[in-house]
Amino acid sequence: MPAQTVYLDHAATTPMLSAARDAWLEGAAIWANPSSPHAAGRSARAALEDARERVKAALGWEGEVIFTSGASEALAIGLGRAKAAPRLISAVEHDAVFRAAPGAQVLPVVGGEVDAGALSQALVAGSSVVAVQSVNSETGTLLLQGDALADQVHAEGGLLLADCSQSAGKMPLPRADMVVVSAHKLGGPVGIGALLLRDFAMLEPSGGQERGYRAGTENLPGALGFAAALEAGGVERWATSEDERWRFLERLRGLGTVIEPGRQCSHIFAVAAPRLAATALLIRLDSQGFAISAGSACSSGTLKPSRVLQGFGVDPDLARRTVRVSIGWNTTPAELDAFAEAWEQVNA
Repeated sequence: MPAQTVYLDHAATTPMLSAARDAWLEGAAIWANPSSPHAAGRSARAALEDARERVKAALGWEGEVIFTSGASEALAIGLGRAKAAPRLISAVEHDAVFRAAPGAQVLPVVGGEVDAGALSQALVAGSSVVAVQSVNSETGTLLLQGDALADQVHAEGGLLLADCSQSAGKMPLPRADMVVVSAHKLGGPVGIGALLLRDFAMLEPSGGQERGYRAGTENLPGALGFAAALEAGGVERWATSEDERWRFLERLRGLGTVIEPGRQCSHIFAVAAPRLAATALLIRLDSQGFAISAGSACSSGTLKPSRVLQGFGVDPDLARRTVRVSIGWNTTPAELDAFAEAWEQVNA
């Protein structure tokens, strides 16, 4: 990446922390298969299990951890093999959720929250799986505030799956039965994530590795990098303070229309330009060395209107002018100032 680039697309992926890179290299030196019975394999297994315990401790999780290739696979396992039905998902979930739960009932979102009345009507006593993002990946909206949604799901004997790809390592985990985490969103390596489970009994086993719940040789370097990133990260160690990020949001409000369907996190913002379409805005800012996106990385290359913004009820014309600005651990206050100045110039 050019040295002059101001990177503000951390919701797509964020650079590896140095501690995570060192741990990944350490894992690469422990090259044996963790499932092999010989001494080298046992040594690799011990390192893998140590990483698992460190991930649990860093996230404050007391249940089980299945290492996966990332959030998409974790969602596929959780939604595909949960011993419950039907699947219920919010209208503003990531595309990976829709792929993992084809035919799922879609729950409307009103005022930045899953509609409690619609959820009540859709829940089947003792049998539902409800998937909701903790932090929306396109707008930064906090969809799991407090325990109200978890209480509603659990009162009917259902399971709550929280997609915490954009919040794990940045804020406490919500109260949920299954939690999805992605390492490369928080300063860890690409190719490793986890499905956190309250109990293995919630899933149908598939055979293979990870206690029989995921097939494939374990990614030991990734697991070690994942654990190290969690231990070395956290917003309190970011280059910007929360106050500085909120001040940046206030400045954006004065330069465009900030899309705020509900309560907002402090590291992902959606803002609409006064006139320019999102595509034109991205091209102009990219030519000036600013990396942002329009929507999630998995869907920003399409010309279709954002399904997420539609789900939040954003006016279609406003949605076409909306881009995402996301802040990470190495974003500096000077970079935020530079972006705000460039935005003002481009939209003058």
